[in-house]
Amino acid sequence: MNKFNNMNKFPSRILSSARDFLASIAVCGAAIAPAHMEAAAPSVLAEFPSDSVVNYHGFPLGADVGWLTELEAGGEKFFDSEGNQADCMRLLKEECGVNAIRLRVWVNPEGGWNGKEDVLLKSRRAQQLNLPLMIDFHFSDSWADPSQQRMPKAWEEYSLPQLTEAVAAHVTDVLSALKEAGIDVKWVQVGNEVPNGMMLPAGAVKDQDAHHFPELFEAGYKASKAVYPDTPVILHIDRGNNEELYAWFFDLMEKNNVNYDMMGMSFYPWPYDKWEEQTDELIANIKRVKERYGKPVMICEIGLHYDMDRECAEMLTRLLDEYKASKSFEGIFYWEPEAPAGYNGGYDKSCFKEGRPTKALSPFKNFKPNN
Repeated sequence: MNKFNNMNKFPSRILSSARDFLASIAVCGAAIAPAHMEAAAPSVLAEFPSDSVVNYHGFPLGADVGWLTELEAGGEKFFDSEGNQADCMRLLKEECGVNAIRLRVWVNPEGGWNGKEDVLLKSRRAQQLNLPLMIDFHFSDSWADPSQQRMPKAWEEYSLPQLTEAVAAHVTDVLSALKEAGIDVKWVQVGNEVPNGMMLPAGAVKDQDAHHFPELFEAGYKASKAVYPDTPVILHIDRGNNEELYAWFFDLMEKNNVNYDMMGMSFYPWPYDKWEEQTDELIANIKRVKERYGKPVMICEIGLHYDMDRECAEMLTRLLDEYKASKSFEGIFYWEPEAPAGYNGGYDKSCFKEGRPTKALSPFKNFKPNN
């Protein structure tokens, strides 16, 4: 699903070999955070001690904020309800009810944004606010979604064995850095919106052919488990309300013995005026796939137009009411609520206007899981 303007986004021996492989090739960007990232990041360490109370109740009401440091470096400012300039993650937590953070990881991105050191910087900020973390591996140097799953430039000439080793090395390197920083990663995504596969052409998925996707996904899965053994690994595709897509894709994954712990969904209603019926379709599909495949389901991405904050709040309320009634899914992550409308060539699902939160995420703040 295009998130920009819908007028249309191992065991110890494996861990050791992955680290050795990583040392021999440049796959993960710079070893030191670029100065522009460090300078852009507001200090939250003193303001939010590590025992700061957070409204995490075991059900994530999350936000993907991968753009945050880049926004801050570009001069974007955020303000609380009284008009005071404030840290964005703090605003999301205290005024919007966000209690978890999702961050994407790119392999060797231009400018370092969403590379390992940028992810570490944002992860530390989330940790200081006691916000649990989802790490989303794209296995690309830039965006990976159904319209583009480009192989990282440094990996383009690799054989399949080299690619699986590179995947394992990349996952190991990033997750090990997070673990060594004392960060508890709660969820890991191996691939982002992958109904067409990842790292094309090697990992292409089409018709009844999974090509080399199973081997590549397995490499990421095992590497993740080697670092965070108890953290669920998510297999994530888009169009959460599309029953036919999910039946085809996850039947194919089952046929190819692809191992994963949780199903991830994206949901961006389109056309916008169909959000109500499509939300009903999403709920029905969540129940259907959970029963059919026996896996828990996470809504990893969701969003609605920035001028529809009332409708967005209604959509989230319907989903949270469904959770309380059936416990059919594991959480919700809103995609880039902090980004201003029109950012990056047409992003249109912001939950902020002039740096202030709208009412779009108010159901998160008002949510009480046992009521």
